[in-house]
Amino acid sequence: MILTGGLKSLLPHVLRRIIRCNRLSISNTSGMAEGYKQANVVILHKSLADDFEKFCHANEGPLPLLYRSKPGDWKCPALSSDSDIRTDCLQYRKYEHGACTGSLTSLKEFSEQLEDMVTFYLGCSFSFEKAVQTAGIPVRNVEQNRNVSMYKTAVPCYPVSTFRCNLVVTMRPVPESKLEAAVQATSELKEAHGAPIHMGDPGLLGIQDLSKPDYGEPVCLHPGDIPVFWACGVTGVEAIISCRAPLAFTHSPGCMFITDLKNDSVAVRSSREITQVHCISQDPLHYTIVSSEAAQKIKTLETLIGIDPGDRGIIHLQRPGELLKACLSLSHARSVLVTTGFPTHFTYEPPEENDGPPGALAIAAILQALEKEVAMVTDQRAMDLNKKIMEEAVQLGILKRPIPLLTYQRESADSALMFLCENGNPQRPRFDHLIAIERAGMAADGNYYNARKVNIKHLVDPIDELFLAAQAIPGVTTTGVGDGGNELGMGKVKDAVKKHIKNGDVIACDVEADFTVVAGVSNWGGYAIACALYILSTCEIHDRYLRKAVGFPQLSKKTAWVSALPSVTKEEKLLKALVQLGVRSGKTASLEMEVDGLPFHNTHSPVIEKLL
Repeated sequence: MILTGGLKSLLPHVLRRIIRCNRLSISNTSGMAEGYKQANVVILHKSLADDFEKFCHANEGPLPLLYRSKPGDWKCPALSSDSDIRTDCLQYRKYEHGACTGSLTSLKEFSEQLEDMVTFYLGCSFSFEKAVQTAGIPVRNVEQNRNVSMYKTAVPCYPVSTFRCNLVVTMRPVPESKLEAAVQATSELKEAHGAPIHMGDPGLLGIQDLSKPDYGEPVCLHPGDIPVFWACGVTGVEAIISCRAPLAFTHSPGCMFITDLKNDSVAVRSSREITQVHCISQDPLHYTIVSSEAAQKIKTLETLIGIDPGDRGIIHLQRPGELLKACLSLSHARSVLVTTGFPTHFTYEPPEENDGPPGALAIAAILQALEKEVAMVTDQRAMDLNKKIMEEAVQLGILKRPIPLLTYQRESADSALMFLCENGNPQRPRFDHLIAIERAGMAADGNYYNARKVNIKHLVDPIDELFLAAQAIPGVTTTGVGDGGNELGMGKVKDAVKKHIKNGDVIACDVEADFTVVAGVSNWGGYAIACALYILSTCEIHDRYLRKAVGFPQLSKKTAWVSALPSVTKEEKLLKALVQLGVRSGKTASLEMEVDGLPFHNTHSPVIEKLL
């Protein structure tokens, strides 16, 4: 038998000959023939071949198709010289009616059946391991001399005919400081599955225990390592099982076919192709990716909304990058709860101001267009007003349809938990992101103050409790949008509010949000969130990560997204409707502002249009 030493430097055709002679004492091909592409193998009856090819094209992340043979063709000249698929994998599996009925080192005894069968060669992540190592990133499975860990997930692939299965992934531990390098090293190697589809808590993929892989061997994480998951060609094995074909063959997971093709060198990338990695949650741990181009657009938006028309000192409250992180988190959300309402005009009816509702509705509109669930929670006394505002928003075309309006009252110690989670179970949250925009926030003394230090607690329901409860619910993230420091969520910057904002020592909100978006006018923050979510949705890198590299890009829905974006016309109509409902301005409204002698929107809108 030939031992493993030196195998990584052997040429592919030499390795295939050794494998063909069954002279290797190894269990997988990881680390072999460094720099050359390896392939997963699926062999099935010719009657199923067209549908399986469609399945591959519909799920290109896990199933990048390198080559499809003709029926009975054991060679693949496009990938290798003098190869024979019947003998050139270390080990094969035989499937009958969806069940694995044997492991084999050769398929020669099935030569007659193979005359009517088609072989699919699919890209493999072993192909990118050399590129990862070259980038200075340790490959733990190679270090530990183990097959890579492979797991079934709860992520469904795009189904085609009888091929219906969930995604399978490989996991490689990567030091946190190397996450961005790992993404960069693999993102352009699309025939080897490309960039990761998840980084962080395996539970978010439906994986319960990393020590128990479904295929391969467990790979140990070092201190500081993050589990990083790539789409895996063993998804093809699951597809074979799902279709219950009378007879099919695959490689044994980890025992790849080694091709003569070298991995392509990666060209210099544009900002659209360069990726950034951002942590959007600590519990559960969750990282996401975005192109540098999209991130820069959102940072430009953040700068734009940071103009301080009232010269109130909000520059001291701003936290650069919070808009991007908040929107990255929102883009992963399934169900979002929005709240707004600042009853600053306490001697009038209604006491609400017109900053807040337009921004909240702009967020709700884009969330609707992105097909996310969205609801709004408001004060019980303001329900009728908000219903009317909602009706106006639908009539004006801002919303496609009304969104559910909810109220919250504290009735017991666990009221907030019962509101946010099914039966109060933190493992079953109804919402995974909460947004407060220009919502009165509770100060350190338990009261609620407007900018003039007037206590308006009697007009405010304790919706802050939902944000406080969310801090202890895994997977629920919060964002606060404000322009003065007394708004819900601004507790994250309360020290700066107390130091730099007039009356800040009294009015500062004490309740933190995970992300704090500070704007010159809170409505602008809402508009920026809507525009940023659009930017992320049209970012191909982020879109692929969101859908876990299965199914098709979502850009076909771009028209609906554009129609949901905020505009000057929409804001003008809504503000007029608010006036008709008796809602007053609480501060200089955006339509009345001037920047460099021009109405603000004359300078604001062209910038957003350019970004989009």
